Amino acid sequence: MIGEQLVPNTEDALIARAILRDIRHTPQKARRIVDLVRGMRADEALNVLKFAPQAAGSDVYTLLNSAIANAKAKNPAIRDASELWVVEALVDEGRTMKRFRPRAQGRGFRILKRSSHISVAVSDVKATSKDISRTSTKVQTRNPKRAEVSAKGATK
Repeated sequence: MIGEQLVPNTEDALIARAILRDIRHTPQKARRIVDLVRGMRADEALNVLKFAPQAAGSDVYTLLNSAIANAKAKNPAIRDASELWVVEALVDEGRTMKRFRPRAQGRGFRILKRSSHISVAVSDVKATSKDISRTSTKVQTRNPKRAEVSAKGATK
């Protein structure tokens, strides 16, 4: 679900988000950067992004700074980025601009200029979607017979 909170006990956890839309980096290349910092402490993530050689690193660095500033605005008791964790970092596809390049014998070659939507969420509690999925003991499958078999296998 879009906008779903990935941190358990959201009553006492601070979650601050920042979203960067229609940035001109392909989602595949932006995901390489975002995967580096997901689950890290915010100050460590800033250091990683500052020295990342990829072009999207500087944009994600600015976005993470914005999320940290949003967290400080929500809770003035937060002094610096070392108190925050990157709990969610997503890259979605944005608009794709379609262009044509002339090729041999009067043909046209399509060029796809892709863009991305990048969103980052920081929290003062360290928890990720992986932690939540590991805590669930319910086996999810479409076939009920398989669920019984896998549940029996899990208890052995």
